[in-house]
Amino acid sequence: MRSVVHTRRGDPAEVLDVREEAGRPHPGAGEVLVRLLVRPVHPGDLVAVEGGLPGLPDQESKPLIPGVEGMGVVESSGAGVRAPRPGERVAVFPAPGTWAEYVVVPAERAVPVPDEVGDDTAALMLVNPLTLLMLHRAVEQALDGHDGPVVQTAAGSSVGRLVAARADRQGLRLVNLVRSAAGARALRELFPAQPVISTSDADWREQVRRATGGEGARAVLDCVGGSLTQDLAALLADGGTLIGYGRLGSGGTALDDLPFVNRGLTIRGVTIWHWTDRTAVQRAEDVAFAVDLARTSPELLEVAARYDLADVKAAVEHARRPGKSGTVLLTSPPETGGTR
Repeated sequence: MRSVVHTRRGDPAEVLDVREEAGRPHPGAGEVLVRLLVRPVHPGDLVAVEGGLPGLPDQESKPLIPGVEGMGVVESSGAGVRAPRPGERVAVFPAPGTWAEYVVVPAERAVPVPDEVGDDTAALMLVNPLTLLMLHRAVEQALDGHDGPVVQTAAGSSVGRLVAARADRQGLRLVNLVRSAAGARALRELFPAQPVISTSDADWREQVRRATGGEGARAVLDCVGGSLTQDLAALLADGGTLIGYGRLGSGGTALDDLPFVNRGLTIRGVTIWHWTDRTAVQRAEDVAFAVDLARTSPELLEVAARYDLADVKAAVEHARRPGKSGTVLLTSPPETGGTR
């Protein structure tokens, strides 16, 4: 079994290796063994390898396999599992260790893939759509019945495009921030009704103020963080909410530098890992939404490129490219299973 591993935290391009081991894991009671065919390279996967996620245990040289999402075929099941059955295509999340050819997950975390959904789309079917739902709920709470405006950073990212598409359908007043003029042009073509502003423009802050009607944003969705946080807080209306869900930026902003007390601002964090705190019924509803999105709008789950598992360092380099459109995928070789 091939797997991507790292024995220390650090730059993924330096610390990741591909290992081959004899045998494969075995499912226990209530679990299934999935032969993985495709897995995404999410920004959070790379942050985890770098050690940038709070609460990560000390590694102590124990090999760890990155990845939390992917798609494949059920190979076998443990005691008490009635579904999914061996031979079924499934998408898995949360499933730590998906950057390997096999992974064992609880059966309820293996979601059957509809026949009309391709393998690549299925590999992206859960994490980003579920993140979209969590962000949508956070924005609804922040708006408290108002229609916005809402500003989002990294609007050209995979999640950013999902947010923009949902805003279009629901009439949300959304202002999109990207980091380059080329990115702004590309996003305007996709969402012509939404303001798109490049932070490479010297007057981007003033452009945002004009786009929000001079009233400031009621909420900001931010996955950049770092030194940009202070600017984003300044663009909020009094009583507004800064919703952070990632850390793509550099630098930092001290909490004391933010006027959250005098201006009544709220700072809130959102992470996909809190999705597991929802009830079983709520999670089932969310998964149904994600599957339907994959069926009806696969173009929103865009693929940037596909790399064999052995080419993980090239995949990481591509995933980090500025202006990349879509998500980079890691695949298994053709002999371990076909793709659609």
